[in-house]
Amino acid sequence: MKIAHRDISPKHPPLVVAEIGINHGGSLDVAKGMVLAAHRAGCEMVKHQTHFVDDEMTDEAKQIFPPNADKSIWDVMEECALSKDDEISLKTYAESLGMIYISTPFSRAAADFLNDIGVSAFKIGSGECNHVPLIRHIASFGKPVIMSTGMQTIDGMRPSVQALDDSGVDYALLECTNLYPSPPEIVSLQGITELRNAFPRAVIGFSDHSIGPEMALSAVALGACILERHFTDTRYRKGPDISCSMDPAELKFLIDRSREIHTALHNPKVRTAPEEDVYRFARGSMVADRDLPAGHVVTPSDIWARRPGSGEISVQHFDRLVGAKLTRAVKRNQQLLWSDLDGVKPQANS
Repeated sequence: MKIAHRDISPKHPPLVVAEIGINHGGSLDVAKGMVLAAHRAGCEMVKHQTHFVDDEMTDEAKQIFPPNADKSIWDVMEECALSKDDEISLKTYAESLGMIYISTPFSRAAADFLNDIGVSAFKIGSGECNHVPLIRHIASFGKPVIMSTGMQTIDGMRPSVQALDDSGVDYALLECTNLYPSPPEIVSLQGITELRNAFPRAVIGFSDHSIGPEMALSAVALGACILERHFTDTRYRKGPDISCSMDPAELKFLIDRSREIHTALHNPKVRTAPEEDVYRFARGSMVADRDLPAGHVVTPSDIWARRPGSGEISVQHFDRLVGAKLTRAVKRNQQLLWSDLDGVKPQANS
């Protein structure tokens, strides 16, 4: 898939998404500071959350308290939501830095707004992963979709994926655990493989709510093409998602290390050119293990392999030498030559 100018696939370095989310606490200035901090860390994409509370929730939400907050979910989102003008300003600022700006709409009105202001892709959160009508509505815009799959089974999310397939948009599915923070006891790295096997058309990624970079980096080794983590300019801020947010240093670490892992994933099992110097001294060459006369028939106890590997015959040919007749006398620890062995056909080392 491609979002704006960024190609996303197993062939490309993982896309690390810094989710600012609601960490700005409703302040545009703080949000812009977080975007700048992510940009300076080398991040390509920032993700926001677009909350139009009246279209997103009913009054019952005022009685629901999330496990990571001391106030109702209504109050949390109302306090942290940016106005339309502020979000437009934030998007403009991120793009002025060359970054890609996307957001998660938590309602139909939010989705319409984001499409109107020209986001290049949509993020669907885990809470809306089974909201097929909203998914259809978002997909109808014809833009790429990244969908988190937390709290869903493979079978439970098939209708949602079918809706994306039917729309024809490109999409990514992110393995996710929705506890803030998520301990390793409930994080599912197997989910990355399960999603890839179940939905071969999807780009697969990992939305991480754990503490530290280990889970996200492990996900890269399993083939994750997108890494999404909450981000803050400093963890000294207060907020329900701060505990599982990375700071600029951790963001840079995740970007750099994930690219290194991606590079190594595509290297075949071969002896590389830089290893040749090591190969020459680290491997053993076949030598006589004692003084041997000409005409002697070699037995296993007559020969051995010792460093360096600069000799003509590598240890890999040990068994081929047994039973051969020596064409000349050799001294102990003398490197053997193919010409020393009557009836043994020379063979290249590997």
